[in-house]
Amino acid sequence: MNITIDTSALIAVISNEQNKSKIIDATVGATLNSPISVHWEIGNAFSAMFKRNSIELLDAEKALKIYKSIPIKFLDVPLERTLHITKKFRMYAYDAYLIQCAEQTSSPLLTLDKGLINIAKKMGIKTLEI
Repeated sequence: MNITIDTSALIAVISNEQNKSKIIDATVGATLNSPISVHWEIGNAFSAMFKRNSIELLDAEKALKIYKSIPIKFLDVPLERTLHITKKFRMYAYDAYLIQCAEQTSSPLLTLDKGLINIAKKMGIKTLEI
């Protein structure tokens, strides 16, 4: 089974958040797909944590090591389609990339972002709610 996974779910796993075990259970045996932008969003998430003083460098490095061990197939998504999705739903391109990835792979979207879940459902994309 293919699953499109977003940054919020990955951060929950690598940062030992409360949803970690549910996310792992939902993805065992699945092929994980993400747009390449998720890779950079992971870095951005850590930079935001540094700004809030909510993580130390050593802990971030440990989490990054865990992230790198997760087998994720990174996909390119067409920017042209992004324009239509972002305009229609007035959303950020990074979220539209996830929608497109789920469309391209005909896979459910695993995210903790309620707004993204709502848009995915409006577009007929199955979601895995944790």
